[in-house]
Amino acid sequence: MKKLLLVLFSLILFGCSSNYKTVNVETVYKAINDNSDVVILDVRTLEEYNEEHIPNAVNIPIDDIDTIDIEKDKTIYVYCASGNRSKMATNELIDMGYTDVYDMGGINNYPYELEK
Repeated sequence: MKKLLLVLFSLILFGCSSNYKTVNVETVYKAINDNSDVVILDVRTLEEYNEEHIPNAVNIPIDDIDTIDIEKDKTIYVYCASGNRSKMATNELIDMGYTDVYDMGGINNYPYELEK
């Protein structure tokens, strides 16, 4: 919780990273179906992830985002429930040196099949 508050405070104080990018769900869906070498990152809690998630998504809750162990130049699509945590996580990943990170918003906007 402290980490989440720190990230939120940093966003308010310093604004969003200049490298912040978004991606639409159609692009993510196409990447998944084309077997593209991308990471779909779910930053919700494990309980939320277990209820349903995008196929092949990796779950790293936002409070644990600093434990991520993915190559810095890997394409990463980040999502959460509504888009708030994904935005914070995307900015934090950029600040950590990740170069190809996209916020796809919330799973609520993902109209395709989900895994349970």
